[in-house]
Amino acid sequence: MRALITGAAGFVGQWVSRELVERGWDVAGTSLEDPPPSARPNDPLGSVRWHTADVRRGEALASLLDVTRPDAVLHLAGVAFVPAAQADPGAALEVNVIAVARLLAEVKRRRASGALDPVVLIIGSGEQYGRHDATELPLVESAEQRPHSVYAASKAAQEHVGLEAFRSAGVRVIATRSFNHSGVGQADHFVIPALVRRALALRTSGAGTLAVGNTATVRDFLHVRDVARAYADLIDRGNAGEVYNVASGTGVAVGALAQRVLALVGVDAILNTDAALVRPADVPALIGDATKLRRATGWSPRFTLDSIIEDLIRAAAS
Repeated sequence: MRALITGAAGFVGQWVSRELVERGWDVAGTSLEDPPPSARPNDPLGSVRWHTADVRRGEALASLLDVTRPDAVLHLAGVAFVPAAQADPGAALEVNVIAVARLLAEVKRRRASGALDPVVLIIGSGEQYGRHDATELPLVESAEQRPHSVYAASKAAQEHVGLEAFRSAGVRVIATRSFNHSGVGQADHFVIPALVRRALALRTSGAGTLAVGNTATVRDFLHVRDVARAYADLIDRGNAGEVYNVASGTGVAVGALAQRVLALVGVDAILNTDAALVRPADVPALIGDATKLRRATGWSPRFTLDSIIEDLIRAAAS
């Protein structure tokens, strides 16, 4: 079986590539870099066939589909950082929405001619749900989407574009609403890598305060390796035209998360709210219910929140 992964050189893309290679898939991946990132010795990424491509260009997407002839397309390319999307809404919409529309238009054409009929997995976000009453948590897929950011709105629009392709042309689209996830390789501006980096710096400097954003914000975290398994399971056993939460079902406040990072790093420090780290439109709590995903695929998380933090600490020391 052949898979095409857009954004395969990104944080989640690399882990999904590894997961599919280990399952026996022939994986082609896209990267904006030329040459693509080099793989470590014995890393499954060494088996990926890399293609330099900009997913915003329809001709690049058409060429990729014709060259790789995938049985599954996993569309992971996109703007993934909420403040980056807020800073440049046009770029976020171009990558997160227009690129998906162009990709699906190319798949529609090939499906209509009988050339290709891949499963297309489109990656959304738990941020699409926006603010809900605490009594509604954890959120199920039927909960209303109330985007509170350009990023969330772009992901909701992307999902609608994907499901339209299923309804109008039979493209086998499966959509996710993926809640927070982290692990080795995630950029330092995301919350858990940022906290680990700052806590490790305190261990060196001996300073007594750890900068944090809004300590009361509650989020649902998964290890990136569990997310990669969920995506691989969905292209195998998910139902076309459906949306699936990818979530742990458990929320943790940022303040409690920061305290756990300090404990695992071995530092005693006071939390200090830094106004520069507080997002004005932050949703107070986002927790997802992944019952639908579990029932469809048999998936369940294997890793804990502590394992995410410990992996990041080890990676920083290596």
